[in-house]
Amino acid sequence: MPDPADQNARAHVEHAGQPSPRRRRDLRRGNSKPTDARTGTMPAATPDPASQANSKPQSRRTSWAEAAAAADAAKPSTTVPAPTRRPASAGFVEPTITTATPGEADEANAARPETPSFRRARPTVAETIAGSPMPDFISSPGLFVKEQKPRPVGGVRGAIYAMTGGSWNLGPGSKQRQEDELAKRISRQLQGSYNTAVLSLKGGIGKTSTTVGVGLTLAEYRGDAPCAIDANPDSGDLVERALGEGLYQQSSPRTISDLLENIDSVDSLTSLARYMHHAGRLHLIAGEQDPEVSDSLTAEEYLQIRKLISNYYSVALTDCGTGVTHNAMSGILQSADNLVIAAGYAVSGAKRARSTLHWLASHGYAELARNAIVVITDKDEVSSRVDKDAIEEHLAGICRELIAVPHDRGVADGDLVTLDVLKPETKRAYKEIAAAIVDGYR
Repeated sequence: MPDPADQNARAHVEHAGQPSPRRRRDLRRGNSKPTDARTGTMPAATPDPASQANSKPQSRRTSWAEAAAAADAAKPSTTVPAPTRRPASAGFVEPTITTATPGEADEANAARPETPSFRRARPTVAETIAGSPMPDFISSPGLFVKEQKPRPVGGVRGAIYAMTGGSWNLGPGSKQRQEDELAKRISRQLQGSYNTAVLSLKGGIGKTSTTVGVGLTLAEYRGDAPCAIDANPDSGDLVERALGEGLYQQSSPRTISDLLENIDSVDSLTSLARYMHHAGRLHLIAGEQDPEVSDSLTAEEYLQIRKLISNYYSVALTDCGTGVTHNAMSGILQSADNLVIAAGYAVSGAKRARSTLHWLASHGYAELARNAIVVITDKDEVSSRVDKDAIEEHLAGICRELIAVPHDRGVADGDLVTLDVLKPETKRAYKEIAAAIVDGYR
């Protein structure tokens, strides 16, 4: 086997005196340009500023909208007048063409809206539904469902409804619609607590019976129970007229004096109920029956009672005593939101009702007198010599509303007052009084 050292020596002798071959990579770099010492690559070429200045800028492709706008701006705009119809008798008139100046053309082109280069996206179904107005189901209950007619009660309409099993519903008549309107006014929702004082200058003309009748009517049509307070200093009989004498004596006869003695311990409606009486949904506070104590109710004490009642009742009726000068009257008038003035068809009763309104107006209660409700109760039938229409007309001009209660034995007897035994006309009169009272609560 030949020695590798001898072969290398022999090859060196053979190529002695001949130029060594250059590699291909060295031939490519033979132009003596500098190379990167680390990577062996050519340096980055730097553009010549002079060559860039002489080169032409490349043209940018424009959209069809820009090309159209440029063409419109290049040519002058012309204004062609609207064609006019010449009369038949006139000869040929050569039409004139008005050419706008370059300045006017530029202004017209500037005012012309640019053509959008995109197409507006069509709204989706969800966007269409979201943008459409929402129907008001509260104010328009019959938008999708026909409103059902109220059921007629009584009369021919009620008989037809009953015989057909409700298939034929002619709706309520005019009288029933009036009754429904009164019920709607009475049941109006109130914000806060309100107090109505029932007073008169003469006793025995229907003040207490009006308080009971109106209180029972409010309890029947309102969602919240009303409260009636007996503030009569002359041993008032409000609870006896609402419950009956026998039932009141059987119950615990707690009065307004008992409530005042323990008013600091009353902190809930449950604790207040111990001092109250109930005629259905009408809650009552009995007046003091002891003559020596009944006249001791002061204005400050009544205001304490009124403040306590306002925490639990939205409507309160106060049965005042005869006259307007007793101790508690100033507190009653101070906390009253409106007044009910009881009067009668007798000449003396009408005069005293007018005197009451004049006294109120002259003692700082002009607003209460102006908004007062005068109730004339035909408790004792008067002779035909008394002109009832003249008395009503005389009192109607000095108050907000005048309502007449017809003669009814259920009221005139001075005993228990219940709506079941009253005439329809009497119940309607109490209904009108209750609606007028609630209308005055603002």
